[in-house]
Amino acid sequence: MASNFFINQSIVIHHLKIGGISNSSVFQIGSAGVIKSLSNLYNTGNFVGPAPVSSAEIAEEQPSETPPSSSEIFVPLTGSR
Repeated sequence: MASNFFINQSIVIHHLKIGGISNSSVFQIGSAGVIKSLSNLYNTGNFVGPAPVSSAEIAEEQPSETPPSSSEIFVPLTGSR
């Protein structure tokens, strides 16, 4: 027997920052019964070659002379058992 759930929500967002979106990103506010994946790739500009290298990719390839800040250093988290 199938169950139906009815959810009433009131959501207020004062500030929202999204760092990045990729083809496999899911951004959800509120509740959803089912999220089905969908991926479509369209060449709407009739491009025939790859995109040019971005300035961010060029900056990543160049060695940095400044040490990384504490927010850029990866620290693995270990759980207690």
